[in-house]
Amino acid sequence: MKFPSSVKFVDERLKLEYGLLEKGDAAERELSKWLARAFGNLQENAFCGVQIMKRTIPKNYLKKYRVNNLWKYDLPRGWRLLYSVEGDGKILVSVILKWLNHKEYEREFGY
Repeated sequence: MKFPSSVKFVDERLKLEYGLLEKGDAAERELSKWLARAFGNLQENAFCGVQIMKRTIPKNYLKKYRVNNLWKYDLPRGWRLLYSVEGDGKILVSVILKWLNHKEYEREFGY
C-alpha cells in the first residue's frame, strides 16, 4: 500500500543547499538528480525508505530536529537521505532533514 506525501525541507538553509547542487560541479549535479528522484518517490510513498529504529536515532537528531521517527532512503554511491514523516491522519509530509555520504552516515550513527 502506498501513502502519498508532500515533501518539504526542514529549513530554508537546506532548501538553498539543494538548489546550489544544480549549479555545482558534475558530482553535485548528479547528487541533485538522485535527490530529485528520491523526492518524487517520497511523494508517491512516504514510507519507501527504511525506518531507523527509535532507539538508534542519534540523540542530537531528536533534539535538533524534534522528530519522533527517522527514515533512511539509500541513494546511489553510498549516499543517504534522512527524512521524517509527519501527518495529521489525513495528510502526510516527508520532511527532508539532510543527505550525507556513507562515511558521514556511519560516523553520525556510530557504526
